[in-house]
Amino acid sequence: MRFNFDIPEETTKEALTPPSHSPSPSPSPLQLQSPSSAASANIDVEWHPLQSHPIFSTTVRTSINNTSRKQNLIAWDGSSRLYYWDLNSQTLHRITLRFGEPDPTSILAASPSKVFRADVELNFTVDRITINRHGSALLLEGSHGLRVMYLYGRSSSKDAAVICRTVSVGSDLYSNKTNAIRTLKVSWHPYSDTHLGILSSDSVFRLYDLSSALEQPEQEYYLQPVERGRSRNASSICPVDFSFGGDHLWDRFSVFVLFSDGAVYILCPVVPFGSVYKWESVLEIYSDAQTFGLKASSSKAVSNADMAISWLEATFPELARQAAEGGTQPALKAQPYALFDASVVLQGPLHKVYHGRQEDSELRIPECEGRAIGFLYKAVSKDSILVTAYSSGQLQIDALADEIQPVWIVGNQPRLSVNSHDRIIGVAMICETQFNEHSVVTLEQSTDHDAWLGHSPPLLTLGTVDLALPGKTDSGFTISMFVDPLLPERIYSVHDGGVDSIVLHFLPFTNQKNGIDDDISSPTAPTVQSVLNTCQMETSVSPLVAFVALADSFGCSWIVGLTCGFECVVVGMESWNLLLPSSIDKEKKLLSLEEPISTGDGTIISKELLGGPKAVLLPPTSLNPVASDSIEGRSALHHYFKLFHENYVEYAHKVYFELKHHGPQLKKIIDDQHTRLREVQQKLAKVEEKQEDLENRIDHAIQTHRLLEERLLDLRNLPGIHKKPLSKAEKEFKMELDGFRGMELDALRTTIEAINGRIKRYSCSPQSKRVNPRRQIAGRRKNNGQDDEVAHLKIALEKLSIVNSENTKKVKLVDSALRNRENIG
Repeated sequence: MRFNFDIPEETTKEALTPPSHSPSPSPSPLQLQSPSSAASANIDVEWHPLQSHPIFSTTVRTSINNTSRKQNLIAWDGSSRLYYWDLNSQTLHRITLRFGEPDPTSILAASPSKVFRADVELNFTVDRITINRHGSALLLEGSHGLRVMYLYGRSSSKDAAVICRTVSVGSDLYSNKTNAIRTLKVSWHPYSDTHLGILSSDSVFRLYDLSSALEQPEQEYYLQPVERGRSRNASSICPVDFSFGGDHLWDRFSVFVLFSDGAVYILCPVVPFGSVYKWESVLEIYSDAQTFGLKASSSKAVSNADMAISWLEATFPELARQAAEGGTQPALKAQPYALFDASVVLQGPLHKVYHGRQEDSELRIPECEGRAIGFLYKAVSKDSILVTAYSSGQLQIDALADEIQPVWIVGNQPRLSVNSHDRIIGVAMICETQFNEHSVVTLEQSTDHDAWLGHSPPLLTLGTVDLALPGKTDSGFTISMFVDPLLPERIYSVHDGGVDSIVLHFLPFTNQKNGIDDDISSPTAPTVQSVLNTCQMETSVSPLVAFVALADSFGCSWIVGLTCGFECVVVGMESWNLLLPSSIDKEKKLLSLEEPISTGDGTIISKELLGGPKAVLLPPTSLNPVASDSIEGRSALHHYFKLFHENYVEYAHKVYFELKHHGPQLKKIIDDQHTRLREVQQKLAKVEEKQEDLENRIDHAIQTHRLLEERLLDLRNLPGIHKKPLSKAEKEFKMELDGFRGMELDALRTTIEAINGRIKRYSCSPQSKRVNPRRQIAGRRKNNGQDDEVAHLKIALEKLSIVNSENTKKVKLVDSALRNRENIG
């Protein structure tokens, strides 16, 4: 049973929980109450299917010009609220959702939605919105601006909309039109509600703390992927995308950076000041460094582990004391700290790990065409999955074959900014790469001796996915990747052609932990399934401008998309059987068929009873017979009876008890088998009934196929099928006709028009109307001569027009004959 509680507006999160990152003092709940709460209380809430919500049906259709950036106008807070950015009104709509009503596969949305508006004018077009983990702040991202809207806290109301405090982040760098620096990726940090990570085109990764400074970054990392004294192509030094690590060992302190040539680099450790982490997670890596790092045989490994331990103890001051006392503190807060004489290493590029000989490994490298355009990191149990998208429409899926460990360059001093209390408020450092001789690693090589030596973890390729996108363009495709909130093994790929679901069936460390025996040299390839197709025609593509994956606590999941025509699409997703591989190994299948089929009795009766009673070891009989009434005979009979009772009678009692105990279960199984037998018999009866109809349809299809073959043969025998080119004489004759039609007919028309003009001018001239009485007789004679001349001209004009019409008819006949000849030839 599902329960939905409609909480009044006065007791919502706006009125009870002010944002912890707000620099202003916390106001009272009465001050935080929305001014529109009293008015909204009188409005009746209507529930509509999400795809039929009025906010989408009433949206004015607008064209989206900026198609090069990855757009997403919808965000989900992970609970029951969906946020939608309206491009026309520049407002934010908050829609309350009910999952699984009226049926488990549907979503209801409340109407009217609550409207939020920024307190400042936005001088840019919002392309993407993202919400932090607690749903207290929303990021508004555009090509020429970056703003953060606080959804809770002090606000006002205007025109039935809540006016929210909106601030600009890094306006001097990213919003300055005279500056050439542009943002490549902006993301909330997963362990902080007030920190933003920004990767910009100047190859710098910056962390901003919204609770302290909006213009000055808290941490800056200048990425130098090319080692000094070495030269590489331009694509290898152009960053494209980044992703924060997940909840797995040192991954939670890592930042993965993707460059346009497909190379992946790692920054570790990177921790926002004031971020909160679980106590068990930090203690795990702290104990690992003490157990394996400090006891390593290599001095370099001991040095690296000692630096990691010092960094952990300084970043989390309570860690050492709590670990020594065995405390159970739920979480640890990171303090501002950085090594004063060392900078973080840009680990990479991450190389591949292969199975087999080193010289054969290069042949197994799956090359993807185009340039890298997108990146996704996902932690699935014990595995770290990396997905790289290329402009050719291909996805490269890899997994880390080893654990990430922090690495510093000693002597490369960072730049620290401190306040009046000598507390670090800003860090800037140049992150360079280290030359690694182990460029190619095989699975046969042991990695135990490489622990804490500063080597970057290798990648194990899980598969290459070709999305087979239609209509390839010069600039390539725009691909975005999202993780399913319910099934971590599933990844959604959103592109110009729609949405695809990619399910991973092979996870190296997770399968090994779960006892699944998979061959790591030939992992099971991921399966790809088209979920939503937005291609209406071969040349007409309707991309999605918004996408989000939803899930509830009952194991149901949905995907919500918004087309460029602002039409909402909701698709329910199944997840219970996705991890089963779609393809079955034929050799294993044949071997399994040769094995004896188990009837399932072992699950009903114990193996001990199925094995039968134990063999009775009879004592050796003496040579002399013993009388039954003697003492020796009675002792032997008593011993035989005891053995019989212990083995056979007790076994019979056990069998009786088992059969009596499992009788109802056996009856249930038998009844189930009879029910299934009846269902199969009914299906067979239906098949027999439909067999005659199927045979008739098959006969009709065969007859139709025969008729189509006959028609095809007739069409092949038509004269128009065998086309022949025109001969030289026919081409010359056609050119003459074209010249006659194009030149001589025009000349005739021009002559006729000139003659008609002359006749009109002469008939309208005053001289023709003037009469001289003195010369009337001579005039009459002249007039008679002129009349005769005009009559002759009229007759000639009529004859000329007749000739012209006849010539036109002849030309048309010749043209039609030529067309027929071309069709026949």
